[in-house]
Amino acid sequence: MDIKEFRNCMGKFATGVTVVTCKTENGSHGLTANSFTSVSLDPPLVLVSVDRKTKAFEHMKNNAFTVNILNSGQEEVAMHFAGRPKEVAPFNWIEGEHAPRLEESLAYIECKPWQEYDGGDHVLFVGEVQNFVNNEGDALTYFAGKFGKLTKEIVKV
Repeated sequence: MDIKEFRNCMGKFATGVTVVTCKTENGSHGLTANSFTSVSLDPPLVLVSVDRKTKAFEHMKNNAFTVNILNSGQEEVAMHFAGRPKEVAPFNWIEGEHAPRLEESLAYIECKPWQEYDGGDHVLFVGEVQNFVNNEGDALTYFAGKFGKLTKEIVKV
């Protein structure tokens, strides 16, 4: 199987964009992730898939984290945490009860660690939701290698 073509195929699934943040010995850390999903309502659980080769993988092990769902104006934030940092950070940190979060996100979900599962070259981190906030606005999306936005407007097809 051609892995690059498989990745391109998976890119045809439109997703929202998140930055997953946590606290480390050296301060706050984050990674851009579009592999995020709700798992359970009772108890409230969410899942984030993290590549084993990233720094974030080591930071996430047995650590509280926050999933920051980005709004349509936070493309630079997504790029910053995807390995293309800006000289001046395009975001502000806010200290959460369990993990740091990003100011101005469309929503955030603060979690304590629940379980970790082997996912091949990734690890699936499941967090138990402790706090969450959702705000009004448009969502940042990712499809076929490009950012876009999703609004609540109804479009007839």
